[in-house]
Amino acid sequence: MNTKSLLIWCLFPLTSLVAEDELRQETTVIDIGQRRELFVDRLLVSQLDNVSLKLHSPQTAPPVSLPRPHGHYATVLRSDDKFQFYYRGDTKPGNHWKQGWEQYHDGEVTLYAESQDGIHWTLPSLGLYKHETFPDGNIVLMNEFLVNHNFTPFIDTRPNVPAAEKYKALGGLAYQSHKEHLEVRERRGPGGLNAFVSPDGVHWKRLRDEPVVPEAWGKYFDSQNYAFWSDSEQCYVCYFRRFVNGCRGIARTTSKDFVDWTPFVEMQANLPGEHLYTACTQPYFRAPQIYVALPTRFMDKRGAATDILLMTTRGGERYDREFKESFIRPGIGSDGWANRANYAAIGIHQTSPTEMSLFLTGGRRYTLRLDGFVSVNAPLDGGELVTRPVTFTGRQLEINYSTSAAGEIRVEIQDEAGIPIAGYSLEDCEPIWGDHIKRIVNWKATTDVASLIGKTVRLRFVMSDADLFSLRFSAE
Repeated sequence: MNTKSLLIWCLFPLTSLVAEDELRQETTVIDIGQRRELFVDRLLVSQLDNVSLKLHSPQTAPPVSLPRPHGHYATVLRSDDKFQFYYRGDTKPGNHWKQGWEQYHDGEVTLYAESQDGIHWTLPSLGLYKHETFPDGNIVLMNEFLVNHNFTPFIDTRPNVPAAEKYKALGGLAYQSHKEHLEVRERRGPGGLNAFVSPDGVHWKRLRDEPVVPEAWGKYFDSQNYAFWSDSEQCYVCYFRRFVNGCRGIARTTSKDFVDWTPFVEMQANLPGEHLYTACTQPYFRAPQIYVALPTRFMDKRGAATDILLMTTRGGERYDREFKESFIRPGIGSDGWANRANYAAIGIHQTSPTEMSLFLTGGRRYTLRLDGFVSVNAPLDGGELVTRPVTFTGRQLEINYSTSAAGEIRVEIQDEAGIPIAGYSLEDCEPIWGDHIKRIVNWKATTDVASLIGKTVRLRFVMSDADLFSLRFSAE
């Protein structure tokens, strides 16, 4: 056997395995029910012909007011009747680094603001804690050593959660190996992530005295460590800071009761040599099976400059990094290029009928159209997307899309083998143009696809100068 033949023989098993894996993924039927699906990953993508996945840039918007002078780890929640903003304050602003590590963290508090629209905020006088630095009286947590550095709440959507625990939060740090840290630990006890609960997001108490996530996992939790209830995974999920292969990275753990957590896994998120300062991973409110992450990329050799990335995950040990470039750049001017100047708050929320807002350090606000992170983008000369096999339970196909005045989209429903289904062919589809968050696809004056419920189909989108952001089969 010559060298060339030997090489071909050696590679054949590997190429066969790759081909088999691709074939298995291609033929696996995805049950999307009535879920909204976005194109932030390639879950639904089988074929892209002269179309591509396009990352969209958030647009700067008027900042929130009063401007939130929050620290690096802020959280914006939306309850039934209002928005709630949590951010860090210091009892002696500007002096914390001069006072030393212990005094710095002793001086931290968690502050609170409320809003009806997510843009205009008020500082309620809560009467819970008093301190002259914060005359508005909007402190919700004080005198919790280490916890206030990164106190991060969420609204618990687990079915039948007790009313007294509707809100939950994690906060805390792990001590480092510096002499000062170890001396403080001797006096004040171990670090780790501590759990808190609240009926209203204002009145907080510890769930238990000991940390629920042990200090040894942290290295060093000095970031925003966010947890939430996952409907798709049926458990609590927490993404937290950990050094991975010598770089700031992200780890994940899960829990059924918010007390006992599974052994952590280190997420495969970083590019070689890349620092990810925060995880900022949260269920997307219009498609909660997709967790959207807005981590801060930290450039330690460029003056500690930072920008914001977009990653997604549906659980498990990996993020999808379809796009490696920046999602939000530091921008023009020195402010955005300062040391650790760009951190996204937890919380992506709808702030108009068509837009959602992202909140950054210093009260900055950016907007995107709903579902507008990524699109399937077609040029004017046209292209096609064909999905993998899917089943659904809805009665109408709803799309979120945009075209130019000259562009259009048509949709064909095929059987599993790729043959057009009678009545739902490309020729049957009414051409779609315009710009809508919600548009129902029409074939020969019918929008009803109920006859196809439970059947395995593929969707073929033929597009020209158009963007397709999301789709779902709705029950309406």
